[in-house]
Amino acid sequence: MAVQLDKKQVREMIARRAEQEIESGYYVNLGIGMPTMVANYIQEDKEVVLQSENGLLGIGRFPTEDEVDPDLINAGKETVTASVGASYCSSAESFAMIRGEHLDLAILGGMEVAENGDLANWMIPGKMIKGMGGAMDIVHGSKKVVIIMDHVNKHGDPKILKFCSLPLTGKGVVDRIITERAVMDVTEEGLKLVEIAEGWSVEEIQASTEAALIISDELVKMTT
Repeated sequence: MAVQLDKKQVREMIARRAEQEIESGYYVNLGIGMPTMVANYIQEDKEVVLQSENGLLGIGRFPTEDEVDPDLINAGKETVTASVGASYCSSAESFAMIRGEHLDLAILGGMEVAENGDLANWMIPGKMIKGMGGAMDIVHGSKKVVIIMDHVNKHGDPKILKFCSLPLTGKGVVDRIITERAVMDVTEEGLKLVEIAEGWSVEEIQASTEAALIISDELVKMTT
């Protein structure tokens, strides 16, 4: 039986696992929301440059109360710190980096992901939204796209589907999905279960996933 975690613990668990996707030397874009938490867990021995589409190359961890600078924000309008050697640029230059495929990795949130890698993460029809943001550029300009999200929605319905029902951010753009229950890879054969969280069974993961899962021959326990 899986250990029941509160929302904060779940988000921290997913962010810690997502940090493992980052390799030293990477240029990485962290999406709005839960992905920004990943910055707090990057290991000290990794040389990583975090990029924000509003024009900051070299984002640091979240600031303490004494470090808050209201003029220093990420694309989600959250206050951030700048790492040593950080640089600032216009949004146009920032998107030139993205569209020029200079990002090694993007870690983004998701509302729905389809088994073929389609992603919906920018709007729910009928609900007020701030705007499209840069996600549509990021998913096409990054060498690898990892989606981090809750495995099911607040009603307990699957968010990993055969087909997305919400407006798409990109078609066939997702490489890996990380939830609090499992890690799955999008492959040519279908969605492959490669890691499973402590306390969950393969049967439970499949039951909470609409898309059919291919079980990896090298399935391992998920570590955070």
